[in-house]
Amino acid sequence: MTKNDLMEKVQSLAKQRGFVFQSSEIYGGMSAVYDFGPYGVELANAIKKEWWKSYVQEREDVVGLDAAIFMDPKVWEASGHVSGFADPLIECKKCHSRLRVDHLLEDIGVKADEKMTEAEINSVFEKNKDKLACPVCKSKNFTDIKKFNLLVKSNLGNFTNDLEKDPVFLRGETCQGIYVNFKNVLDSVRVRVPFGIAQIGKAFRNEITARQYIFRTREFEQMEMQYFVRPDDAKKTFKEFKEIRWQFYLNLGIKEANLRWQKHDKLVFYAKEAFDIEYKYPFGFKELEGIHNRGDYDLSQHMRASGVDLNYTDPTTGDKYIPNIIETSAGVGRTFLAVLCDAYYEEKIGEETRIVLKLKKNLSPIKVAVFPLVKNKPELTRKAHLIFNDLKSQFMCEFDDNGNIGKRYRRQDEIGTPYCVTIDYDTLENDTVTVRDRDTMKQERIKTTELASWVTKNLEK
Repeated sequence: MTKNDLMEKVQSLAKQRGFVFQSSEIYGGMSAVYDFGPYGVELANAIKKEWWKSYVQEREDVVGLDAAIFMDPKVWEASGHVSGFADPLIECKKCHSRLRVDHLLEDIGVKADEKMTEAEINSVFEKNKDKLACPVCKSKNFTDIKKFNLLVKSNLGNFTNDLEKDPVFLRGETCQGIYVNFKNVLDSVRVRVPFGIAQIGKAFRNEITARQYIFRTREFEQMEMQYFVRPDDAKKTFKEFKEIRWQFYLNLGIKEANLRWQKHDKLVFYAKEAFDIEYKYPFGFKELEGIHNRGDYDLSQHMRASGVDLNYTDPTTGDKYIPNIIETSAGVGRTFLAVLCDAYYEEKIGEETRIVLKLKKNLSPIKVAVFPLVKNKPELTRKAHLIFNDLKSQFMCEFDDNGNIGKRYRRQDEIGTPYCVTIDYDTLENDTVTVRDRDTMKQERIKTTELASWVTKNLEK
């Protein structure tokens, strides 16, 4: 199976089995915006649950936050987003398609890091201009490069319909909500430096071109943690979080061979150190998560712009300083896509091919599927509903009596359900059921009175 085949197959399965739909599809679809379907929302929630558990539930030094999407526009001025949050844009003079320069260069094998300065991008573009062609009409005639700001403007509180007058923005990243709440958290919760604030939330970017499915979208969800430390401890803490974040993806079931570190050779002016964890998607290694040592830039900027003192005074030593920040930032959509790609398998079973998502059990959208052997036997259906009702309060379950038993198994394989429980005539005689394992396809008989505890035990393996 080639890389392109894998991408097409994962995308097709995600649509067919209710994981991902394009937004507003009945109207032709909205570019670079996607909806999570019934199984997709379960998988996304499971990923977020594991992230939240690893940071907030299992650590005493990290607390949670859910900051608003709308913020005072001065926040984005202080953070540098109003003046510097931009991508290099060119327009095809023939078909007027607007294109990102770094993406065009990437398509011909020329590295053009999106973190490059405007001068660096211009230099690389000029050297390779004769090799570039518009992906829509193949023309080689482009406008000069312009910087296009990615912040999405809103008319919130603006009754003039003029978005250029006192614009309010949808947030371009979630971390600013953490920075501006640093003092609130410090004053209201029993935390001391070093400590972290974790947040999962939506962010918005007016991407120029839509590509690579749910990897790069205009509306997306971030899982970010900002850890506040003494300046002298930042380097050591950065190294610790690199190890923690790498292990997180292994715990999600992602194969280590599909992960790698990518060091940022060119750092933004305030950064001390930055690494990305990259995943080998079907379209190549791409950023899955960023781990950054941001120094004291963020709190310093907001302290300067707001006039509010964001220094921290150590209650033991009396030392006063602006904490440094170690940031870990991951995308729900990117993690979701990596998990799907890593779990997708095709297996030959006799003359047919079985498609199966070998998801970690804690991520599977449905943990147990319950089947009556046939649907036209009321006694089997009644018993199956009783067992389903008993299990559904403990596990995410699904009841299915549509089609023959083999087809039902295949449907559950394709959504990654670890266990299928079949109620048959023997169930009525001896109160046992058949439990079928997704990965091995082996079956065993279990007493109905022991079924819930058996599932609980095996889901933990």
